Amino acid sequence: MVIAELDQLGALAMKQGEGVLYVLIVSCEVAFWLVLFSGLALRYLLKRSRLSAFVLLCIPLIDLALLAFTIIDLRNGTIATLGHGLAIVYVAFTIAFGSVVIAWADERFAHRFGNGPPPSAPPEYGWAVVLYELKLWGRCLLAVGIIYVLLSAVIAFVAQPRSTKALEIWYHIPLGTVVFWFLFGPAWSLVFFKRRPTAASL
Repeated sequence: MVIAELDQLGALAMKQGEGVLYVLIVSCEVAFWLVLFSGLALRYLLKRSRLSAFVLLCIPLIDLALLAFTIIDLRNGTIATLGHGLAIVYVAFTIAFGSVVIAWADERFAHRFGNGPPPSAPPEYGWAVVLYELKLWGRCLLAVGIIYVLLSAVIAFVAQPRSTKALEIWYHIPLGTVVFWFLFGPAWSLVFFKRRPTAASL
């Protein structure tokens, strides 16, 4: 009876810990956009370029904080859950795609508030579309590579196989992302290749 109650308490604590991780992941995403918009507002609205650069340089600290919490939680003996793996995946994809998102937002802020040129749009026709999709897929490959590096580093640093055993599944899950991204990205753009309309067709 007592053992069963202890097991229930342990399971509840694990769920609560996992819930904290999910909240932290969402909070990191919110913090990313808040810091990004704050930095761009400083640059284009308040004309504080140096302060803007400093604020934008703080963006990686958000990922570092999430990664540090994940490692500390596992080092304290918490059994790895889906949340721990998602935290690592989130950090990896933020590293791989963060510069793209920042450039996207910067173009729009510059156009709206800094008299900059109109934001660039993704290509619509020809091989430019295929190349564009290949570049995005390449960043997906980079993100997956970062996932493997972070997973290996976290598992080695925590050095508690019982706690980190569940993380090993994340060596396989990202492979599905790579395949599906390729199928619905570069491969899709090739199968449904769009040629630029000619004057005759118009």
